[in-house]
Amino acid sequence: MIETKVCIVGAGPAGAAAALQLQQYNIPCVVVDKAVFPRDKVCGDGLSGKVLAALKKIDPGIAVRLQAFQAKQDSWGVTFVAPNRGTMDISYKPAYDKKVEPVAAGFVCKRVDFDNFLVEEVKRCKDVQLFEGQAIDHYTLGKDGYLLSDQEGTFQVKAQMVIVANGAHSSFTKEVAKIQMEPKHYMAGIRSYYQGVTGMHEDGFIELHFLQDLLPGYFWIFPLPNGEANVGIGVLSDVVRKKKLNLKKILLETLEKDPILSKRFENAELLGTIDGYGLPLGSKQRQLSGDRYLLAGDAGYLIDPFTGEGIGNALYSGRIAAEQVKAAIGANDFSAHQLKAYDAEIYRILGPELQLSTRLQRLVQIPWLFNFLLKLGMRNKQLRELMSCMFYELDLRKRLTRPSFYFKLLFNR
Repeated sequence: MIETKVCIVGAGPAGAAAALQLQQYNIPCVVVDKAVFPRDKVCGDGLSGKVLAALKKIDPGIAVRLQAFQAKQDSWGVTFVAPNRGTMDISYKPAYDKKVEPVAAGFVCKRVDFDNFLVEEVKRCKDVQLFEGQAIDHYTLGKDGYLLSDQEGTFQVKAQMVIVANGAHSSFTKEVAKIQMEPKHYMAGIRSYYQGVTGMHEDGFIELHFLQDLLPGYFWIFPLPNGEANVGIGVLSDVVRKKKLNLKKILLETLEKDPILSKRFENAELLGTIDGYGLPLGSKQRQLSGDRYLLAGDAGYLIDPFTGEGIGNALYSGRIAAEQVKAAIGANDFSAHQLKAYDAEIYRILGPELQLSTRLQRLVQIPWLFNFLLKLGMRNKQLRELMSCMFYELDLRKRLTRPSFYFKLLFNR
């Protein structure tokens, strides 16, 4: 029996961020993950400017070490491609200049490498016990905390509080928090790695192609080190079901027959297999806390509905979860009522962005309107700078939900 104030289930970005922030507060914790690191995680591998911003808030030293990390591709922004093939470049940082500031705000890094980087940071923490290769299958709530155990009951942790950060398929999310997968708020994705894709942006911009046949989903190309690229497709699960889409087949046919993309992939080579995964979207507000528990990252359905980014939001939610744990310990109150403050803080910080992204996701379903928006954005400097703030500084995102945003969208140049 291991006893602790806090048990974090899952050592991915959300769980690691929570542990790293608790270390800053000198609050001991136990982290348990069923995998042994390094391990792969099917993902788009994109790290926007939010990732560095979140890590700096926890510990600036971690951000510095990430910037020096070799297994990543520097990326300065995103290229959006409309159904009519109009494009708009949005930098992760407004008015960036590589000559003035040569350090990129964002990166592309395989999850096998990035998650292992975070786990190595967790291992630096003297107050964190990390258990790898250990599943948590049972959650029993008692008067003084949760008893967590594996299937056989041979591994047990007793904790005053639990931060649930074990991903999109969390049994705790389904069975205890009672959050079920809803196809309208869930995305089906497939990911592959290619070598030799041509036509990449010189500043490592990631690409989101909103192809007509995939709406409201998209096709992506994210540049990686050593001439590799993460290539994939994401489509709402209800659309996949209704249209009976075979995403793997669509991906291969797109690379073979699309008049523009086929040329870029003419001499590209598929590396490994094409793998699928699910993305729980933050397009619906949910209850993320209860008696003695908090849901963070994908376990809390916090992925951006428009871009599919989940890592930045996972890091932010893990840090916020640690803040709420500190407050609960200070008040000696671990009740659902006390922990409602977590939900309020999550949706205060991430809510405006998730709401806007949900609107954009719906807008994409109307191709002519999305084409018009991108055309407008190419001419509207202020709009492009505002959109940059979506990927760089969370506090500025709130401006995008104000009526003045739509005025500037229509009338500023």
